[in-house]
Amino acid sequence: MSANDVQAVADLASARRRLEEEIGKVVIGQHGIVEGLLVALMAGGHCLLVGVPGLAKTLLIRTLAQALDLSFGRIQFTPDLMPSDITGTEVLEEDQETGHKAFRFVHGPIFHNVILADEINRTPPKTQAALLEAMQEHAVTAGGKTMRLKEPFFVLATQNPIEQEGTYPLPEAQLDRFLFELRIDYPEAAEEEEIVRTTTAVSPEPVSRVLDGERIAAFQRLVRQVPVADQVIEYAVRLVRATRPGEGASERVREMVNWGAGPRASQNLVLAGKARAALQGRHSVSLDDVRAVALPVLRHRIVVNFHAEAQAVDADQLARRLLEEVPAA
Repeated sequence: MSANDVQAVADLASARRRLEEEIGKVVIGQHGIVEGLLVALMAGGHCLLVGVPGLAKTLLIRTLAQALDLSFGRIQFTPDLMPSDITGTEVLEEDQETGHKAFRFVHGPIFHNVILADEINRTPPKTQAALLEAMQEHAVTAGGKTMRLKEPFFVLATQNPIEQEGTYPLPEAQLDRFLFELRIDYPEAAEEEEIVRTTTAVSPEPVSRVLDGERIAAFQRLVRQVPVADQVIEYAVRLVRATRPGEGASERVREMVNWGAGPRASQNLVLAGKARAALQGRHSVSLDDVRAVALPVLRHRIVVNFHAEAQAVDADQLARRLLEEVPAA
């Protein structure tokens, strides 16, 4: 890396610390989730957040958008939501003076930098696909025209793991579009006491802006320039291939997995590892970086079968076992 890149990595690490401080003014705890969101953002990926109601998912995302000085759009997914409610629609307008009529495209909430797709599994696949297409292409096509979305473009979709009646689970091919699946758990007792203390008193101090869209885009380009050793790439590939129930797989994987993670998981392990290293001020990716991001990268890409379900074994448990079994060298 050049001298300028080395300084840029130091600037990114400093910005990470300031972001964590600003988010901490409003959101108590959840440090691992905040780190995961920042890694995904700098890697240019999207996140699926899974957690029960009341764990401040919306507040966290809105606060992150404020600290990044990015526009924020929230979409509440419901069974009657239509694709045009996300992307926008054409309306017919008439000029009062000339009587001339013309179509004008009214932008939907997808035309923001940070999108909260709240309870994405509450809406039918057709509407889910409208969002996921925008996630992949960073563009929307309507009326024969393709319109680019604002950059940086960051989608954070939420799911409630408790209520599954009347939902439309995301197909595996669509889940694969998400860089991470982050699981938000209940806060610790001390954190919950602090949450109650602060939220029932005066309003928290305002969140200061740390980064803007231009600097975020520059940091995203920087992350891709972080060098990674062949040994780290080989480990990432071995880890992903170990999830597939084919030749060479462990007996446990062959017995319990229908489909393992694809090549996109290997790419995401390395890219997220680069982002994590740069956010911590380091100039190369270590095996620990790959291991640290392995669970959120793999847990939504492993499809278990009925044998696993009968034994109450989920993809997360299988991924944890593979991290113990797959040798680092």
